[in-house]
Amino acid sequence: MPLESSIAHHIPLPILTFSAKGEICSANNEAQSQLNLSERALSGRNIASLLGPESQIESIMQHLLESGQPLSDHDLYLRSSGEPCSLHIAAFSDDYVMVMIPDANRQEHDLNEKRQEMAEAVARIALEMAHEVKNPLTALRGAAQWLAEQSASDAQLEAIEMILSEVDRIKQRIDDFLQLGPRADIGMEQVNIHEIIDDVCRPRDGIALRRVFDPSLPLLLAHASRLRQAIENLWTNALEAGASHIEWQSRINPTARLHGHKGSVIELRISNDGSPIPPSLLDQIFEPYVTAKSRGSGLGLALVQRVMLEHEGQVSVQSDGERTVFILRFPLVLQ
Repeated sequence: MPLESSIAHHIPLPILTFSAKGEICSANNEAQSQLNLSERALSGRNIASLLGPESQIESIMQHLLESGQPLSDHDLYLRSSGEPCSLHIAAFSDDYVMVMIPDANRQEHDLNEKRQEMAEAVARIALEMAHEVKNPLTALRGAAQWLAEQSASDAQLEAIEMILSEVDRIKQRIDDFLQLGPRADIGMEQVNIHEIIDDVCRPRDGIALRRVFDPSLPLLLAHASRLRQAIENLWTNALEAGASHIEWQSRINPTARLHGHKGSVIELRISNDGSPIPPSLLDQIFEPYVTAKSRGSGLGLALVQRVMLEHEGQVSVQSDGERTVFILRFPLVLQ
């Protein structure tokens, strides 16, 4: 039974049907797009030529032939790209139907765990810094102000002004760093993510700004001001990269998964054509003080990471030399 004549053809996930010999009978548009092959090119090919490891495919075929029971397998990968994927297979008419869920999320999982551990360590350092550094700085500034009020020579006053200036500079750096610290009370409310983006990202001369929003998206349960900070930082990052084309996209991603969340995922993307992120920095770009720019604090993307952790979501980045894309994923929590 071909997919074109079934409702499965319209499901937004890669779906194949195959025979008891493992030969592909039909493929929906999502599967053709994922495998970068037409249905004609896929027809008759064995699924073992597309998925690995071969021993796992053999085990799957043996299970189907012997028991006929549905199964799920999460230890496979696409041969064309090496990308991990999960399969869900069941009998379908005289053949079998296979739903493929490419699991790029799994590749990102270990990296996100590492980033989360780093972010939590930074948060603890920031909290300790608030007690150990800011209080002495406040005392030092008070003493310098007192000295400025006393009789002093021009040279002494110049030295005091320098002390005050440096103390203020250090305090500002610490305040910036403390933005990465834990928040005692993250009050959540229903917010319209599109309104926040429109408010932050105003059109500018010389920059083509495009918004591809899904108007059916529900409100997002979020901390409005912290989320706004993250949006502002991503927008500023794109501007500082020298982008001439910036695009925002929003959608429900049916294939995305978030650790600890079984429901749907809201995905927000910002892409730009500015200077790419060097490959050597991609894995560390969300760490404090890691930056590809000659100017900037190096804390903007670390703050984005912190905000996403506060919202039980995740952030990732892709940069291929032509476009840089930041992907934010939020759990959809309906109230």
